[in-house]
Amino acid sequence: MKTFRTVLAATTALWAGSAAYATDLEVMHWWTSGGEAAAVAEFAKAFDATGNHWVDAAFAGPGEQARAIMVSRITGGDPMGAFQFNHGRQAEDLIEAGLLRDITDIAEAEGWKDKVNPSKLLDACTREVASIARP
Repeated sequence: MKTFRTVLAATTALWAGSAAYATDLEVMHWWTSGGEAAAVAEFAKAFDATGNHWVDAAFAGPGEQARAIMVSRITGGDPMGAFQFNHGRQAEDLIEAGLLRDITDIAEAEGWKDKVNPSKLLDACTREVASIARP
């Protein structure tokens, strides 16, 4: 079974809920430079428009340090609602441990295969997993 796993987990937040179930969502990332911060602000604005609230947890340091903190929180049982990882193998250990949500259904429903360009980007975020833990 082919599954899609989150690289910027905030992506899943955009489909997370409606105003009837409004929630605060802590989003941890290291996009803090001018243009990156402006892009994150647009994600936050779109998420807030759903009736939910984006709680920005920007890490103003190297991505590898931010990733270490994120992994520590996830494996320690205090995960943030969404987080940024680069595409590729960075999340593999978390996937294998069943600690990340499978977002295959969202990707298929939203037609990501037809929307993500270049397709190699989506391929790099896709993993074959024998069994998937669903939170």
